[in-house]
Amino acid sequence: MPRATRLFATVMLLMLAVRTLEAQQSPSYEAYAIQYGTLANFPVRGLVAGADTARRIDVAAMVWLLKAPGGRTVLVDAGFYRDEFMARWKPVNYVRPAQAVEAFGVPAGSVTDIIVSHVHWDHADGIDLFPNARIWIQRAEYEYYVGPRGEALQSGITASDAAMFARLKASGRVMLVEGDDQEPIPGIRVYTGGRHTYASQFASVRTRAGTVVIASDNCYLYENLEKHAAIAQTFDAASNLAAQARMAMIATSPKLIVPGHDPAVFLRFPIVKPGVARID
Repeated sequence: MPRATRLFATVMLLMLAVRTLEAQQSPSYEAYAIQYGTLANFPVRGLVAGADTARRIDVAAMVWLLKAPGGRTVLVDAGFYRDEFMARWKPVNYVRPAQAVEAFGVPAGSVTDIIVSHVHWDHADGIDLFPNARIWIQRAEYEYYVGPRGEALQSGITASDAAMFARLKASGRVMLVEGDDQEPIPGIRVYTGGRHTYASQFASVRTRAGTVVIASDNCYLYENLEKHAAIAQTFDAASNLAAQARMAMIATSPKLIVPGHDPAVFLRFPIVKPGVARID
């Protein structure tokens, strides 16, 4: 074996050993999907590239709760609540995301961290409902969408949400993640490349069942995974498909990849109370 090849193999084995040790030392989380509303009769063509234009689905509006043994309580995404979105999208069976989390026994003020997968209204608008949480978002995502005075720089974010992000950043609560494959919180890693937005991220978390991947909108539905179909709204379909393939490598099992809006999440995982599924 050539020396360069041996050296590369040694480095890869060392990296694998370090990652394994880190995983063994990281906390094991409980992971839950919490539904706080439904967007009824949504066109599947808006979720799955190339889908039949006549197909419709009632999509689930969700946040994901990750609970560590030591009391750290993390949300992946925070939903929406502002009147402009309620009036436009008219969600049914809706409660504010903070109420949905509190109904599960977790006070909004006890949420320590929120990982924002991307800036879209239905995932980021509710971050200010959780008054003590640090907000983790990719630096590239934040700087692409939010201007220095809190103005919306691109159409993917509304003026109200851009101003909110800037206000929270000025208060010291917004933490900017520096790129791919980072561990901003012990036991939780984030990855870029899904390209739903400019620098959208997805997360993995260690649980008793193994490594779970919270895809958020980098994979809308199980159909995206099962048909190897890119999401319909993406900067780059090829990158999105590559990210979905990467999710399958990161997760302990493909069954532990959780799409961003599929109501089947609440059929495939055990229900612990109405609207709450335990991901294991």
